[in-house]
Amino acid sequence: MVSALSGTGMSEEKQARPQNNTGKPQASAANSEGSSDNSGDKPQSGRRRRGRGGRGGRNRGAAGWKLSHFKVEPAEGKVRFHDLDLPDTLMHAIADTGFQYCSPIQARSLPLTLRGHDVVGKAQTGTGKTAAFLVAVIDDLLKNPIEHERFAGEARSLIIAPTRELVMQIAEDARTLSKYSDLYVHTLVGGMDYDKQRRHLHEKHCDILVATPGRLMDFCGSNDVYLDRVEVLVIDEADRMLDMGFIPQVRRIVRQTPRNDHRQTLLFSATFTPEVESLTEQWTHDPIKIEIAPESVATDTVTQKVYITQTRQKRDLLVNLLRGEDVESVIVFANRRDQCRRLQEFLGKAGFSVGLLSGEVAQNKRVRTLEDFKSGKLKVLVATDVAGRGIHIDGISHVVNFTLPEEAEDYVHRIGRTGRAGKTGTSISFACEDDAFLLEPIEALLGDKLSCEQPPEEMLVRVKIEH
Repeated sequence: MVSALSGTGMSEEKQARPQNNTGKPQASAANSEGSSDNSGDKPQSGRRRRGRGGRGGRNRGAAGWKLSHFKVEPAEGKVRFHDLDLPDTLMHAIADTGFQYCSPIQARSLPLTLRGHDVVGKAQTGTGKTAAFLVAVIDDLLKNPIEHERFAGEARSLIIAPTRELVMQIAEDARTLSKYSDLYVHTLVGGMDYDKQRRHLHEKHCDILVATPGRLMDFCGSNDVYLDRVEVLVIDEADRMLDMGFIPQVRRIVRQTPRNDHRQTLLFSATFTPEVESLTEQWTHDPIKIEIAPESVATDTVTQKVYITQTRQKRDLLVNLLRGEDVESVIVFANRRDQCRRLQEFLGKAGFSVGLLSGEVAQNKRVRTLEDFKSGKLKVLVATDVAGRGIHIDGISHVVNFTLPEEAEDYVHRIGRTGRAGKTGTSISFACEDDAFLLEPIEALLGDKLSCEQPPEEMLVRVKIEH
């Protein structure tokens, strides 16, 4: 669970953005960090009309539900969602999820973002940051419905994330939180049918657009997406985008949105490197900075253990571990795609229902694999770090690090797949002569020593595989 939370305000009060008659930011002259809003002057023949107003953020609700049905008692040191003056339709959706109190990142950021402040958050996965920015986005759209004519592909809010899995998960969460409203959520990711995504954009208004940088650039280039009326911009996992080389694309995307003092920008990163700090200065306007200590992430709900072993023993150890009675649903992480592929084949021959999640797997197959893993059809999922970042599934009992991650931050992301939603989980790492040196930076990041031990003899029994 998340514990310590610290934040420093770059500004207590933000200068009010120029407003139009809907109470929302109105874009103006362009600079390096945003587009000009010339939509009233330029020809609109290239944009398909979607009608006036329409599904622009109205509350639909569910018959018979009242806020009084969602009762949460005040608790010392905790912030209730009731304390945030959220629309009833959003509160209804939150009630359905079972959440009663804000996580620390939510408690600190939401009072700021709901007032229109830009926020830069340092938060690992598993802290509730996705809900933190989605609640802010949905609240903004619901309280400021669009009355003027809208066009196909005109996004009101934009969320950029580095991986397809993360985009799909964010979109799923957005649909869950907006299900009692008339907001539409669209996803743009590579590896899936381009024409199908294009048809969806032209069939319904685009209230919340969640996308990977590359595919979004494709749609912008074909004039199927317009970003000049984006009201809220969210950049998730900025550090990972840097690592993956996406920043040039993100820069081009951001330049197509209103400039930074005419939109609200929320940026989240697991680390604040000088490069990330530079991006925040360019893309945000007078932001408030929030930080969560890395050691607070998931460690009190996850039992962490390291088995000191030899490389040749790892496969036998893994199979015997997976056959344990308390092992229900497992993600096995490895550093490389070829390692993951060979592990999947080996575990399949050992009799396990196993799926593979890596960049070389087609997106439609990855979606089916995740669905099968969620439903319990698959017991084991073998994944790379990039593919595994988008996995947000409750009830995963174990995470196994078949190889230790080369980046300490990835260790925190890995173990964050288990011990979620208040449940306990177990993380077991295999350390051998090839990667044991990676334990030191992981322990430095955690601020604590990991429990290292020799595996029990019965866990090293040679496994016979039928070929």
